Amino acid sequence: MIHAIAVDDEVNALGIIQEFSSRISNLDLVQAFTDPTQVLQFLTHSKTKIDLIFLDIQMSRLNGLTLAQHLPKNCKIILTTAYPDYALHGYEMDVIDYLLKPFSFERFEKAIQKAYIQRIPSSNPVLLY
Repeated sequence: MIHAIAVDDEVNALGIIQEFSSRISNLDLVQAFTDPTQVLQFLTHSKTKIDLIFLDIQMSRLNGLTLAQHLPKNCKIILTTAYPDYALHGYEMDVIDYLLKPFSFERFEKAIQKAYIQRIPSSNPVLLY
């Protein structure tokens, strides 16, 4: 099971991530944040180990790339953004994937498959249904 959070200042974008996450049995979206400044405090106090963060880049209170620099190293990141300009920077940060909005469920599922493989590198890919 992958335990994840989502961070996006757009409620509609979070709703899509929540809806897509609910279709994948091996993915538990623990929390969704519209305010990126709350994420570090949540991670510090969460009783659930968070494996994956869906992270928007352009947010009003804090840039996602800046936030990513302060996240625990054991948290994998999938960037979710409407801006293709940051892809290279994201991969330099060793993110799992870069989902360009609007993304399909199939593309979302592919990113989750990558996350699972990176989380448990010695296992074979599994079906997520």
